[in-house]
Amino acid sequence: MRKHKGRRAFLAVCTIPALILFSVFMLYPTLNIFIISMYKWGGYSQHREFVGLDNFVKLFSDAKFWQSFQNTVLLIVIVTIITMAMALLTAAILTREKLRFKGFFRVVFYIPNILSAVVIAAIFSAVYDPSRGLLNTLLSFFTGGKAGQVLWLGDQKVVIYSIAIAMIWQAVGYYMVMYTASMSSVPESMYEAASLEGAGRVRQFFSITIPLIWTNAYFFYH
Repeated sequence: MRKHKGRRAFLAVCTIPALILFSVFMLYPTLNIFIISMYKWGGYSQHREFVGLDNFVKLFSDAKFWQSFQNTVLLIVIVTIITMAMALLTAAILTREKLRFKGFFRVVFYIPNILSAVVIAAIFSAVYDPSRGLLNTLLSFFTGGKAGQVLWLGDQKVVIYSIAIAMIWQAVGYYMVMYTASMSSVPESMYEAASLEGAGRVRQFFSITIPLIWTNAYFFYH
C-alpha cells in the first residue's frame, strides 16, 4: 500500500509542473482567444462590442474559410501518411540491413527535427526560389532549360505539396528514432525462424516487424 501511494505521489510531482505549464501557456491563451472572438474589436482600441457568436457565423459562411479548412485537412493527411511510411521504411533499413555508418545516418535523418521553424523556412525558401532556387536549377539542368521557373510557393496547384515536403523532411527523423527503438526490441530469433521457413525480407517486415511494433506501442500506452 505504501509503495502504491509513493508511486502515486511521484507521478503527481512529475505531472503537476507540466499541468501548470500547460494551463499557463496553452489553456489560458486558448480560453482568452475564445472570449476575445466574441467581441467586435480591432485589437488596439479600448472600445469592444459584444457580438456573441456572430463572428463564427460569418466565418462559417465564408467560402475561403472552407477552402482553407480543406487544404489544412489535405495537408495533415498527406504529411501524416507519407511521414509514417518513410519513417517506418527508414527505421527498418537502418535496423535490419547490414549498413556501415548506421549511427551517422540516424543522426543525419534526425537533425531536421531539432531545427527551428525559422531555419527550415529559410532552407526551403532557398530551395524553392523561382529564379535561383536549387530545385529549379536542377530541373533546368536535366531538362535543358525546358522546365522553366516553377513557382513552388506561388502556384496554387503545387504550393500545398511544397509545404508538405518541408514538413515531412522535418518530421521523418523523429518518428524514425521511435520506430528504431521499437524494432530493436524484436527478438532476432523470430527473423531467423521466419528465414528458415522461407519468408523474405518483405514478408518478415509485414508479418513480424509491423505487428510487433503496434503490440509494443499498445502495451506501452496501456
